[in-house]
Amino acid sequence: MTSEAIPQKINRREFLNLAWLASLGFLTVNLAGITYLFAMPRFKEGEFGGIFTIGRVSDLPATGSAPLNYPKVKLWLSNTEKGVMAIYKVCTHLGCLYNWNEQEGKFACPCHGSQFDTDGSYIRGPAPRSLDRFVVEIVNQEGVVLAATDPETGEPVPVPDDENAIVRVDTGKRLTGPSHA
Repeated sequence: MTSEAIPQKINRREFLNLAWLASLGFLTVNLAGITYLFAMPRFKEGEFGGIFTIGRVSDLPATGSAPLNYPKVKLWLSNTEKGVMAIYKVCTHLGCLYNWNEQEGKFACPCHGSQFDTDGSYIRGPAPRSLDRFVVEIVNQEGVVLAATDPETGEPVPVPDDENAIVRVDTGKRLTGPSHA
């Protein structure tokens, strides 16, 4: 006699256990895939969180003029005597969106009255610090960086003489404004 293994049929309980384990496996794979896709950065150039191209140096506002509003990327572009800077459009007090007051020549938060100068420095109000800034880079046509915001100090970027140089703002690199207290 040969001792061949007789294939055994699985009963209902074993079938349901296998089906349950398979469905848990599929659910785990789907959740892992969704979690991975959710965790991946989705910032594209020209959107908040990515690099935003302002334009050429010749497109910058005149020194001392009113800042330019870029609502899509939540920033104000200000050109002062020290240079150009990109100021985050969210108040440092409780996160309200502030506006430029043309008559008074300063930023004013409508929520609690904090006021800031053209360069984002604190004037008065309940805000704990000056406005936050973004890193600004000015690059030539070949992509060589001519000037950039110092990530330690956040000082404005001096504007180079090359009028065809391109001004870019990295909204993924926010610099915290200095405390006034």
